[in-house]
Amino acid sequence: MRRLPRDGRAGAARGPRRVARAGEVGLTRGAASAYPAGMAITFQKLHPCFAAEVSPIDLRRVHDADTLAEIRAGMDEYAVLVFRDQPLTDEEHLAFARRLDGELHTKTGSRVLSKSRLGNEAVGDISNLDPDGGIMQPGDRRRMYSLGNRLWHTDASFQDPPGRYSMLSAKVVPPDGADTEFADTRAAYDALDATMKARLEGLRVHHSIAHSRQILGFEFSADETDALKGAVHPLVRTLPRSNRRSLYVASHASRIVDWPVPEGRLLLHELIEHATQREFVYRHAWRVGDLVIWDNRATMHRATPFDDATHRRELHRVTTLDL
Repeated sequence: MRRLPRDGRAGAARGPRRVARAGEVGLTRGAASAYPAGMAITFQKLHPCFAAEVSPIDLRRVHDADTLAEIRAGMDEYAVLVFRDQPLTDEEHLAFARRLDGELHTKTGSRVLSKSRLGNEAVGDISNLDPDGGIMQPGDRRRMYSLGNRLWHTDASFQDPPGRYSMLSAKVVPPDGADTEFADTRAAYDALDATMKARLEGLRVHHSIAHSRQILGFEFSADETDALKGAVHPLVRTLPRSNRRSLYVASHASRIVDWPVPEGRLLLHELIEHATQREFVYRHAWRVGDLVIWDNRATMHRATPFDDATHRRELHRVTTLDL
């Protein structure tokens, strides 16, 4: 397995040696930690390409630079990290996100439909609940909009700056279904042949959340459309600390700049199909108290169906900005 500096940056000075054992990568931590000296974070890999479960840790108590750097290094390595048993309030969730990665994303697409029932636009309401806490009716416009989360997507790619880390906290989980799938777009890029990599070099893509919802037939008013202009980003991104390259595509990707729209969409569709082959996909089955962090620059994700007319599902998401 690739070894990373403690602060997660390529070329940085190395800290204490990472200690590995079967199936795990251990990172020792200095005495400045909020945890007892000598206690280590370990990462149990969940998929051959990416994704790892982190050993028990209370993220509410993580304030020291060394531990935060170890988590960032884990993100560089695995792109998706699963933390179990994190009973975070929204305030604790927001505070940890800022400590880990800085400024927060607040310009969600859903804000053009209605204000968040959670009272803070930095906390995404990933649920099937109406403002009174009841289950949404099947024809509720907000439910129709949220069905777009079942398409492969990256959070906040329709903004500039886009989203970097998303952190999703499970509050209420239905008895069946409602898993989240993640695709490793770094491994997907690595698997492309040299001809395709050369073809993609320098291409830019327009991302629009209006586009992804319109794929499903969702209709916006003129004012809503005007508020969702979208943003342009490179089709291939280079991740600054690991220097790995990734495909930056998904359902928000509406067209390739300066290409005929049909040709651009065909290529985008081909790349999404390639990147979401089973060999690149990890499926997460939620437990109450899970906090899953993923790197939107290195992954796509989507929700899977469940009986949302019968069972409650409530998760709260905080996303940082890629500044």
